[in-house]
Amino acid sequence: MKAAVVRDFTAPLVIEDRPLPEPAPQQVRVRIEACGLCHTDIHAARGDWPVKPTPPFVPGHEGVGIVEAVGEQVRFVQVGDRVAIPWLADACGHCDQCLSGWETLCLAQHNSGYSVDGGYAQYALAHGDYVVKVPEGLHPLDAAPLTCAGVTTYKAVKVSGARPGTRVLISGIGGLGHLALQYARIAGAETIAVDVTDEKLALARDLGADHVIDARRQDVAAEAAKLGGAHAAVSLAVSNDSFRAAYAALRRGGTLVLVALPAGGTLELPVFDTVLNGTSVVGSIVGTRQDLAEVFALHAMGRTRVIRESRRLEDVNACFEEVLAGKVSARLVFDLR
Repeated sequence: MKAAVVRDFTAPLVIEDRPLPEPAPQQVRVRIEACGLCHTDIHAARGDWPVKPTPPFVPGHEGVGIVEAVGEQVRFVQVGDRVAIPWLADACGHCDQCLSGWETLCLAQHNSGYSVDGGYAQYALAHGDYVVKVPEGLHPLDAAPLTCAGVTTYKAVKVSGARPGTRVLISGIGGLGHLALQYARIAGAETIAVDVTDEKLALARDLGADHVIDARRQDVAAEAAKLGGAHAAVSLAVSNDSFRAAYAALRRGGTLVLVALPAGGTLELPVFDTVLNGTSVVGSIVGTRQDLAEVFALHAMGRTRVIRESRRLEDVNACFEEVLAGKVSARLVFDLR
């Protein structure tokens, strides 16, 4: 089978021919139809984060495809099912985090395309209990970005407390942000979209943002203050400056939800202002299997749009450069059908 492999953090990915993997008793083998390109894949391939993957490995945690083989202990999916392979490859299932609905915080978890091989390949193995079924009729090229970009921002909007009567600022209208904006609108919030490119600002307007702020020419905090300030800000732009601007845009009692993970990302908090304003700062990391099922259900009902462009897996290194140069409208998806 063909796979894109990271062999060295300082070198381009290599397209290799690998043996067809055989599932263990708890695993399924999935013929990958599509896999989205997440910025996390680039961080993984370059070893940017403190906890690094171990080369050689296959990136990709937005894999969607058809189950072709199942291990003898698999009970909940069968051959022929279309499933998604998300960031959470598996967890222990028994710790207090797993048992209380926070499996994504399990200390024993494995992650697709990071600690285990992911979806940048024609076939991938996955734990039969941690794949999520894709509803009938949902296009695999849509389902792939929803598997991370969708579920990550859906969870972040949940954490933000978005609801009717609140004002939610979405910082960065890209692969994640264009979906976060839609989820905030579904939740009934008034929305403020912030970006630094004409194309992304136009996309925000097209998706129904109530207010749009161009951070190149406008002071984000000042513009948000004119509206009464943001009850919550979901920070998705990979930039320390964007974190600071999102924090400053909050009204008293507001919540900053940090999602983006730039290499060396930092945010210095003014303790006096944070305490007196009753500001909350929280981190939000992807979502659970249930969150992803809800994301798929919303899309199947026609409530969301996925803005995407398809690419060939052989062009993976050029695609990384496209993303880093900010030339992508929203999400790139490798089409392996």
